Amino acid sequence: MAEIIPGILEHEYAAVEQKLRLVTPFVAWVHLDVADNTYVPISLFADFDKLAMLLKSEFAQRLSVEAHIMVDNPVKYIKPLADAGVKRLTAHVEASDPRLFLDEAKYESVEAGLAIDGPTELEQIEPFLGEIDYVHVMTIEAGFSGQPFMPETVEKIRLIRENFPDLPISVDGGINDRTAKIVGDAGATRIIVTSYFWEHAADIPGLLKILRSTR
Repeated sequence: MAEIIPGILEHEYAAVEQKLRLVTPFVAWVHLDVADNTYVPISLFADFDKLAMLLKSEFAQRLSVEAHIMVDNPVKYIKPLADAGVKRLTAHVEASDPRLFLDEAKYESVEAGLAIDGPTELEQIEPFLGEIDYVHVMTIEAGFSGQPFMPETVEKIRLIRENFPDLPISVDGGINDRTAKIVGDAGATRIIVTSYFWEHAADIPGLLKILRSTR
């Protein structure tokens, strides 16, 4: 059964804190997008000292955070994010030297995964699938929330599941009550929900029930 994980794509600390406070009573994990206007043409929240203080707050003690590092040089973010308390780090296979990212991440107490962007062919990430802690399949082109789901990416999920039956598969992009079922049926074990989640956040328990019932 796939886990539903709220995604946070924000520029300001206040918005990150607000969303973390909203979801803390209902979920175990939250997905935080990080960008510096290199790999994708946006800059997102990246004050890791503030993030560290936030994750040490009493309300956040039971919450675990993973970071999706959408940058050209993810290595420089490994230690700041790990020191802030982030427990999973995801870099893009399309970014500079994914091998170095994986080698450096092993020195921190984190899980390390690689993301494959929506338009990227599966062959680019295949050499890494036997050694990463999890794979992150984008079902949109990385960068902006609210993009339409790319149905052709579902085959990547199916093929990875067939060939690596024990590998956790995280899926991100264009997820709603309909597409959550599609990626869950294809083999996703973690489903990131961003725009759709916050559009329906007035009733988070009800929303989670809907998303979980689609599987």
